[in-house]
Amino acid sequence: LPLVLSQDLIDHVARGLPELPDEIKERFVADFGLSAYDSGVLVADIDTADYFEEVANGRDPKLAVNWVTGNLFGALNKAGLQITESPVAPESLGELLDLVEDGTISGRMAKDVFEEMMATGKDAADIVEEKGLEQITDGAEIEAAVDRVIAENPDQARDVRDGKEKTIGWFVGQVMQATGGKANPKMVNELLRKKLSG
Repeated sequence: LPLVLSQDLIDHVARGLPELPDEIKERFVADFGLSAYDSGVLVADIDTADYFEEVANGRDPKLAVNWVTGNLFGALNKAGLQITESPVAPESLGELLDLVEDGTISGRMAKDVFEEMMATGKDAADIVEEKGLEQITDGAEIEAAVDRVIAENPDQARDVRDGKEKTIGWFVGQVMQATGGKANPKMVNELLRKKLSG
């Protein structure tokens, strides 16, 4: 006798099947706007795809994919660990990205915090607080540092006014050094351009 299955039963069974890698890849491209390459890297291992999806949920997916495939993969490879053995849980990496996105820490600081997270398993916010790494976002404090660096370097200030754009980067570096790397670099750049234009 032939086996006759109802469409309801077929649909019920299909809903219970796990998503196939090609389906996940297509979903990552459609939902997160990732390239086919990035999606392919992430879905090569289902645990990696799950980890990424948890990190990216509600965040900038491109930032999440860069951190997962760059920083996390590099650190795991160096430690000889699989993603399932990562001392940094996806929620913790997501929290670190939130701190970068909201301007609490800079991208450069985030790399240092991430290294500490890998070494200790601590959460990003705890490390930032313990080490006093919060970015300076107080405009007056940053402006004072910018004014001081400009006053101490009149020749370089003249170079910028004469059109040597590269020198702006040098000034940003000097202000960052003067603030222990804590000034918001975007604010520093904007202030320098404003003060040195003309």
